[in-house]
Amino acid sequence: MTHDRLVRALRGEATDTTPVWLMRQAGRHLPGYRALRAKHSLVEIARTPELAAEVTLEPVRRYDVDAGVVFADISLPFLGLGVPFSVDPGVGPVVPDPIRSRAGVDALTAFDARASVGFVGRAIERFRELESERPLIGFAGGPFTLAGYLVEGRASRDFTATKRLLYTDPATFDRLIGRLTDMTIDYLRMQADCGAAALQLFDSWVGAVSTRVFERHLLEPLRGLFAALRDLGRPTIYFSTGSAHLTELLGRLGSDAVGVDWREPLGRVRARVGPSVALQGNLEPAALLADAGTVAREADAVLESLPDPTGHVFNLGHGVLPETDPDRVHDLVEHVHAAGRERRRR
Repeated sequence: MTHDRLVRALRGEATDTTPVWLMRQAGRHLPGYRALRAKHSLVEIARTPELAAEVTLEPVRRYDVDAGVVFADISLPFLGLGVPFSVDPGVGPVVPDPIRSRAGVDALTAFDARASVGFVGRAIERFRELESERPLIGFAGGPFTLAGYLVEGRASRDFTATKRLLYTDPATFDRLIGRLTDMTIDYLRMQADCGAAALQLFDSWVGAVSTRVFERHLLEPLRGLFAALRDLGRPTIYFSTGSAHLTELLGRLGSDAVGVDWREPLGRVRARVGPSVALQGNLEPAALLADAGTVAREADAVLESLPDPTGHVFNLGHGVLPETDPDRVHDLVEHVHAAGRERRRR
């Protein structure tokens, strides 16, 4: 793999320019993906390695981003837990029989990544066959985010059922988090074995918990998760949203990088987590709905918020919006690469 600036940046090493990839870069804003979705559901595409690899490759070919990210959904490992679910358009993962008791947690089946979601690994292998010079990012959902879907039954704003379980039966909540942590370790190790060069944990909804809850119920499982991946030699990223109140704790998880949403300037995050953790982010996705000049100006603000460009991977503060013009994404990637080179010449 010769195109390795993303991996080097995640490790805090010097790079020729700022690497860039975008969450949901292989998504509904792309014409090729929309054409496939007219024929296949999201899960059908994800379960067909050839189709998943093609979707993963489309933004790499179109935008010259510094990495692909395997096409999948964070709910796919539920297959290996014996949990029926669907991924509904406009809704996301839906679990018709939510888990809200010790019996429900104990009924989860033993997870084997290759047996239940081996198609994700095969999609990674297919990508590596078609694109051997550029890294691929594997990913999984974070334990709290996965628990939220399993307990609520679908995406939630308040996570009332999840927090009821946490406060009324904390032992069962911790048991569920433990099962999901073990599952995620196995799932990410499988992706690394199949060729993923970096691994990201999407804990999208963990910002819904307080600092006290995070420290008591999530900090150690997450630290254990990243410790269990360390021997793979693959850089790791932890991403969450609405979690500025947790910033110092996120810097202690043991991940190589912390992904930051658009709400907090990167320079402020750097001051709070210290110099040893790489940062990823954090342009607001809606900025890509504007003209090219505005996109460049907003991208420069992100780049200039970090006095030292080492250890920075440019990304959005969340995923590409479906309404985004692909030309603006192209403009962004081109501008970040050019501006990153200029900063290193100063």
